[in-house]
Amino acid sequence: MTVALALFTRDLRVHDNPMLAAAASGADQVVPLFVLDEAILGSDYHRPNRAQFLAQSLADLDASLRERGAGLVVRRGRPVDEVTRLAADVGADVVHVSGDVSAHARRRQEALAKRLAADGRSLEVHGDTLFVVPPGDITPAGGDHMAVFTPYHRRWEKHPVRALAPTPRRLAMPRVTKGRVPPYADLCSGAPSPQVAEGGESRGRTLLTRWLSSGIPAYADTHDAVADDATSRLSPYLHFGCLSPLEIVRRAHEKPSQGAEDFVRQIAWRDFHAQVLAARPDATRNDYRPRGDRWHCSSEELAAWREGRTGYPIVDAGMRQLAREGWMHNRARLITAHFLCKTLYVDWRLGAAHFIDLLVDGDVANNTMNWQWCAGTGTDSRFNRTYNVTAQARRHDPRGAYVRRYVEELADVDEAYVHEPWLLPEDEFAALGYPEPIVDQDVARDRLRKGRAAG
Repeated sequence: MTVALALFTRDLRVHDNPMLAAAASGADQVVPLFVLDEAILGSDYHRPNRAQFLAQSLADLDASLRERGAGLVVRRGRPVDEVTRLAADVGADVVHVSGDVSAHARRRQEALAKRLAADGRSLEVHGDTLFVVPPGDITPAGGDHMAVFTPYHRRWEKHPVRALAPTPRRLAMPRVTKGRVPPYADLCSGAPSPQVAEGGESRGRTLLTRWLSSGIPAYADTHDAVADDATSRLSPYLHFGCLSPLEIVRRAHEKPSQGAEDFVRQIAWRDFHAQVLAARPDATRNDYRPRGDRWHCSSEELAAWREGRTGYPIVDAGMRQLAREGWMHNRARLITAHFLCKTLYVDWRLGAAHFIDLLVDGDVANNTMNWQWCAGTGTDSRFNRTYNVTAQARRHDPRGAYVRRYVEELADVDEAYVHEPWLLPEDEFAALGYPEPIVDQDVARDRLRKGRAAG
């Protein structure tokens, strides 16, 4: 009787999971395992919004595995220790795991492979579980990764991909102490955002089906309209692996439209950022392309940005949505990040850290490389581009509905003034209780020019 361990990490699903499918097909019995990694639980990355989503996703995964005759085994500690101990206890010759790109995940994988090999066991890494095209599959001549998205995307579209992995109908599991699937209270202290998304594969698949039937056809025309909320909101489910990116792409292609093409392009951006971080793991701390920045330091301005009280309504709406939902519309992310890095000229690392504090989809690769793109230190060739946030607001929230939804002080302001409330008569503006702009945009953006010239 052969036994395999299926080690879940960021692939909390049973549908199109090559790691689980390989374990199920390669052994008579499977032990589905999740290890609560003490290094992550004790890190700054472990925050309430993601902890709640994780707890819900693990409970949903356990239910799906129970339906198939097994269940989720949960351990807490150092993954290398817990995995090797359990493998010895159940007599598993092989451990299956999905490959990932963060420095922590790669160190953990390397250490586990060495420890298992010392015990006469093997580790099988499935690099195609978390991505459509795994990092390293598309490389330039003489290089280790693609640094410009457009040529990467052209090759990504034509790159052969695997078939969808079969979903196991039944799983035989040996006798083993399962442990307790943790509730949120066991994972994290502090309250999550009041409207954070519900976790789990079941919820993710419901949202995906709804999105493909009613949302994706109009995506090309509406994805930047912040008030319409016309994006998929699937990013948390992709981050935790509750949904397969390959399955999403395949199902999107079954709905041919410009909207489907534009949506799939966003999945390609996710793979692009993953292969950049895989090649440059130091990019979470260091500029991918240094510009000699001498960042402006103002704790007051940074606090105003974090709290959504900059006096620029579109920026404050985005930051307040983040606090309320643990999520922010993609166009609002772009606007708020550009405002911090290019208008206030504050170090992108401070913004990235705040986003990671709150985002339920706080993916290290996407968050890091998007922030570096906005700061001009990443893969954007126009590294000094700047936005006028008021012009962005009028373009992407023309009637001010997004601002009024999240900035309560402006809920009743006429659309003619909602993006520039300081133009109201002085007594009317004062009565709103909304702050004046913390900086003049044109004056503040001069910091960027002078800071980079000095550097």
